Amino acid sequence: MSQFNISKEITEVCSQLILSRNHLELIMKNLNHELNQGLGKDTNNEASIKCFPTYVRDLPNGKEIGKFLALDLGGTNFRVLLIELGGDNTLPSKFNSKSKIYAVPQNVMLGDGTGLFDHIAECLANFMKEHDVNKEKLPLGFTFSFPLRQEGLTKARLVTWTKGFNCSGVEGEDVVRLLQDSIKRRGVRIYKSFRY
Repeated sequence: MSQFNISKEITEVCSQLILSRNHLELIMKNLNHELNQGLGKDTNNEASIKCFPTYVRDLPNGKEIGKFLALDLGGTNFRVLLIELGGDNTLPSKFNSKSKIYAVPQNVMLGDGTGLFDHIAECLANFMKEHDVNKEKLPLGFTFSFPLRQEGLTKARLVTWTKGFNCSGVEGEDVVRLLQDSIKRRGVRIYKSFRY
């Protein structure tokens, strides 16, 4: 097969992916409509794109100092991070980050919620031991990338599962409490302040 034929075949296949201006404008109009539905108090429940308020109190200012743990659950993998910050706005800020990616097995993604949060707590405990911070009491941030109805800085209820997850006993429940319960059962030392 000549290079000309391959190029022609590729062009034909790719031509289906090229959107006209009218099609792009239609997509923009539909996305804008769905976002407005998600933002609307009366239309949020039926909206395909959920838009919920958050309770972030302030943003980083460069003066943060110390070690922090973070969990990031957003799909079939999740990350545990140890971040060390040191800054006083007069010296270059110190930033050191260590992380590890853990798999979320299919049976955990589709099992009960206790199993999922126990798995997360176990990986957190192993990570802390591996990085020799298991005897320290560190603050923990928790990114839970699923639709949540946030009721406060440290309280959020799962609206619905997405991304192939379907753990029983979690929808409508406070995911922070579920994680705290698993961490407590595991004996992991953290501050009780959770952030999203």
